[in-house]
Amino acid sequence: MSTATSEVATFANGCFWGTEHMFRKHYGGKGLIDAKVGFIGGTKTDPTYMEVCSGQTGHAEASQLSFEPSKVSYEELVEFFYRTHDPTQQDGQGPDIGSHYRSALFPHTPEQEAIARKVTEEVQKKHFDPQGTRIVTAIQRVPASDLVLVEQPKWLSLPHTPPVVVKTIVAAT
Repeated sequence: MSTATSEVATFANGCFWGTEHMFRKHYGGKGLIDAKVGFIGGTKTDPTYMEVCSGQTGHAEASQLSFEPSKVSYEELVEFFYRTHDPTQQDGQGPDIGSHYRSALFPHTPEQEAIARKVTEEVQKKHFDPQGTRIVTAIQRVPASDLVLVEQPKWLSLPHTPPVVVKTIVAAT
């Protein structure tokens, strides 16, 4: 769901259910209109979950957010993205390993791409240059419509333990 003044942002930082949960919890009632999950950034049209997990499609698990930019900016969302995972881990997050769990930003406009690159450079300089580590987050501009939606399984709508958050050096600043 979106409105005439809303924007769309797409983030990949590990398991899409965990990413969706974190954004909903932090931005629910604070500018987040809706969140959905799916696959993006690959070459196969309409892939299955098993195909994506095989690493052969090029897709990443991603959460796509509709948000109200007058309440929360794209820049703020990108900064939050970096605080919720380890952007230096190649092809995975914590125990979730595979290219579909990679760290990636999928901006949908030239403006979003410029912001994504600016924030990435700032985070690299402030948090990772002093340690001698590098952010491996990919930035790939794609249309928002490229997201292949994944429906939430019934068991995930039951009460369950929230996802485990991978520790990151990027503390809330």
